[in-house]
Amino acid sequence: MMRVTVLLASVAINTSTIPSVAAECASRKDIDVSRARWAAVRTQPTKTADNQTTCRAYAASFYESVKLRQETALCIRDTDQARNLTILDSEIDAFNNLLATRCSS
Repeated sequence: MMRVTVLLASVAINTSTIPSVAAECASRKDIDVSRARWAAVRTQPTKTADNQTTCRAYAASFYESVKLRQETALCIRDTDQARNLTILDSEIDAFNNLLATRCSS
């Protein structure tokens, strides 16, 4: 019985560390929905009363796009992986530029 428990624990640990098994792939729809949400964040007025709130929104969107890019990069069964990575890279660059120009004070 102890061997079975150790074997099951070992399988669970190994499965959680293998990216292609553990990670769910981001779908094209997920990426498109995220891009629409990010576009709304990027088009917020630059001269808002609370610059910190705007910068936090940029930083949160930047973080979300990096996480989605990592998820996409680890997915080996994605047929549009190169296209999705290109799109996500451009989103990451856009938020990086926003953070650098509007939130660097």
